[in-house]
Amino acid sequence: MVVSARAAVLLQPPADRLVHGLKYGGWRSLAPFMAERMTRSFEEPSGKRAVLVPVPTTRRRERARGYNQALVLAEALGRCTGYPVRDLLQRGGGSRTQVFLPPSERLANVRGAFTARPDAHVELSDRRVILVDDVLTTGATASEAARALAAVGAREVEILTFARALSAAPG
Repeated sequence: MVVSARAAVLLQPPADRLVHGLKYGGWRSLAPFMAERMTRSFEEPSGKRAVLVPVPTTRRRERARGYNQALVLAEALGRCTGYPVRDLLQRGGGSRTQVFLPPSERLANVRGAFTARPDAHVELSDRRVILVDDVLTTGATASEAARALAAVGAREVEILTFARALSAAPG
C-alpha cells in the first residue's frame, strides 16, 4: 500500500488560530476556507476513484465539541472537489489526547485505536483514500488510521491535513 502526506500550511500564525477555532472554538464556518486551501495541496488522481475519510475523534471529545472537526473539514473538502465523504473509521475511547505527549509516546498512545466500520471493505477495496484531519504533528494518529484502512483493502492512502506542525508538542 502507498501512503503519503500533505498539508496546506504550516502550523504557525495565523493558521494555528484557525485550527484552534475550528477544533475548540466551535467555528465550523472556518472549514470551507480551510478546505479550499487544502485542495491546492493534493494532486487530482488520473482515472483513480478517490474517497475522503475523516480521522475520527473519541466519542467523549465529539460530545464535548458537538462535532468532529475532521469530518467538518472532509465535508467541506468534498464540496470543493466532488469526492464522496465516507465516515468509515471508528475510534475506541482508550487513547488520551496527543496534544501534550512527547513524540516517543504518541504512537503507543494510538496503537490499535482505529478500526474500520463493518461495511468499509465494500467502499474502500482497491480505492484511493484521502484521509482528512486538521493537523499532522508526528504522524502517529494518521499512520494508525491508515493501517486500519489498509486492513480493509485501501490501495493507497493520502493523508491530507490543513496544517503541519514543524515540531512535536511540548512534553
